[in-house]
Amino acid sequence: MILSTRALKAAVLAAAIAAMTLFFAAPAWAHVKVTADHTWRGGVAILTFSVPNESETGSPTTQLTVVLPNVTSVHTEVMPGWTAQLDHDIAAGVFRSVTWTAAPSAGIPADQFALFRIEVTLPNTDTASFPATQTYADAKVLRWDQPALPGGGEPEHPAPMLKLTAVTLESDEHATAPAAPDNTARWLAGAGIVVGALGVALALVTRRRT
Repeated sequence: MILSTRALKAAVLAAAIAAMTLFFAAPAWAHVKVTADHTWRGGVAILTFSVPNESETGSPTTQLTVVLPNVTSVHTEVMPGWTAQLDHDIAAGVFRSVTWTAAPSAGIPADQFALFRIEVTLPNTDTASFPATQTYADAKVLRWDQPALPGGGEPEHPAPMLKLTAVTLESDEHATAPAAPDNTARWLAGAGIVVGALGVALALVTRRRT
């Protein structure tokens, strides 16, 4: 009987831990997040913003604004059903933000997500923050602009963030690696032509001797 009680207590404790894990972990996936094809400081990168919709009323997300860290160049990807507008400070030579707005029949439905991409020149800094504002059709606004908590904890509405890295010789080699096979192919093709020409010449000399 004692063993059964202990087993019951263990089961209850395990269930409580699992419930707490789900409770604290569930909101994390719903954050607006940013990823990049590379994070080299000062390099041109393609950034992807993942934007989920968890509206409790079923209202679609109809607008997204991302504040840029004063980047010097930006290109937005063509996105059907959405228009993109850049805030360009011509005098300062930088871009301040980008805003995507959905057409009347578009938007991000509830319980779905969308990907927004831009090509930018990353700043020459240790980190790059991209505070975002998510607007719903029912006028609800979520601001993803909170910095990390002291000690590295995550706030309720964290700003999308990238940790940037210095360009190294290794990264340069990766960037230029595709050119190597092309040069090798050209060398092999040239060598083949030379060998072929030598073969033809040898055959002609042999014929004349015979």
